[in-house]
Amino acid sequence: MTQDDTPAPDGRLRVLIVDDSRDDAELTELALLDAGMAIDVRLVHGEAGLCEALHAFAPQIVLSDVNLPGFSGAEALELTRALRPGVPVVFLTGSVMGLPGEVLPVGDGLVYKDALDQLPDTVRQVLPTL
Repeated sequence: MTQDDTPAPDGRLRVLIVDDSRDDAELTELALLDAGMAIDVRLVHGEAGLCEALHAFAPQIVLSDVNLPGFSGAEALELTRALRPGVPVVFLTGSVMGLPGEVLPVGDGLVYKDALDQLPDTVRQVLPTL
């Protein structure tokens, strides 16, 4: 088990949500709580918040929206890989349709926001020590 896999002292999974929608972030958190997962959640909106949280919060998993104002899921993935290698990144999106020519970034998982009931299983797949 690496340092990034170590649960918080109270045994809760440290989950970092990167999303510009507080409502979507709350629904994401509720999907995990409803599945009986013990979690400690932080929400950030962009690059500066993500950098700070990757250092200070030391998440065990990052759940990132694909499209953020002035910041992208691909950038969140790159930053997470650089600052916290080995921490899985699961993308959340409302649609497979992005901007013309846009390709969904490839992280460790993908969950559609209208199918958040699949999120707990996806988290368990990318963090098999749960």
